[in-house]
Amino acid sequence: MVRRFDIAVGRCRVCRRRVQGRHPLQTSDAVGVGAVQLGPETLTLAAILNKQMGLSLGHTRQVLSYGFGLEASRGGLCRALARMAGRAEPTYAGLVEAARQSPVNGMDETGWKVGGRLQWLHVAVSGQVTVYAILPGRGYAQAVTILGAEYDGFLVHDGWAPYYWFQFAFHQSCLSHLLKRCREMAQIAPPAAAAFPLAVRDLLQTSLELRDRYARGEISEHGMRTASGRLEAKLDGMLAVPYRDPANQRRARHLTHEQPWLFTFLHCFGLDATNHASERAIRGMVIARKVWGGNRTCEGARTQQVLVSVLRTCWQQGKDAFERMVSLLHTRRSMILDIVPGAD
Repeated sequence: MVRRFDIAVGRCRVCRRRVQGRHPLQTSDAVGVGAVQLGPETLTLAAILNKQMGLSLGHTRQVLSYGFGLEASRGGLCRALARMAGRAEPTYAGLVEAARQSPVNGMDETGWKVGGRLQWLHVAVSGQVTVYAILPGRGYAQAVTILGAEYDGFLVHDGWAPYYWFQFAFHQSCLSHLLKRCREMAQIAPPAAAAFPLAVRDLLQTSLELRDRYARGEISEHGMRTASGRLEAKLDGMLAVPYRDPANQRRARHLTHEQPWLFTFLHCFGLDATNHASERAIRGMVIARKVWGGNRTCEGARTQQVLVSVLRTCWQQGKDAFERMVSLLHTRRSMILDIVPGAD
């Protein structure tokens, strides 16, 4: 479908300021050489192909050409997506604030390239929203830009040391990572040294089984707390033993550091014992990084984090991302989408 817009252009008789009309279906106010523009549905499709499905801009351009006969350059698509991200900035800010107010967040990070230089993509996943941020580091200073230094909810993560700097938060260290490491240690260790990682593995699996039994109503809350105390006491005894094997010594030191946060999920019923949610949220970005490497500029990275946050949150809430992204392009001014909790 090809549309033609006849717009009125004039000047204010008082201040002589230029005034230009705009049709609701326009995606840009450009005229002259920029008068031919792709429609909002096409640009939304390009955003979903590139940001959600992981296609490169070159492959996105080919899909538009082969499937619909629409010709666009990679640079043109990049600038159009940047404009879309600009419209979505208030929504992104609302998602960040929603994450900070959420009682539970899972966090994770992975490497990302901006202009060929290593940066880090961080993600925070709560029950309603997902927020991504591409930042120049992997430490607490970067993580705090998402959740804020005053975050006092539950934080589920893989045990990365900077996350523990959220001093007001209640932590849950991912048991899945610890179980995997115990299995790997037991496979390569001598029989005598393998006893410790196998014992830790059994203890952690027992804690997960205890959670499941309580969820099925097989034990009471009092029985749950009693059994949790026994597991914690058993772990205390295991860590009090001096180990000769260097690998076991390292594992014992690590568990001693993680010990206060291993069984938080047993005391806060319903809390996830793993950071699978944040790992799933980051998996699509890892695939995209392998396909086209990252972003070339800081502005491109900003576009990436804003649009991916909006698209992922739409998916998370079961809302139509296509319809909402089109609505962003139909408005001249920025708007806050209804994916932000509490937004009108």
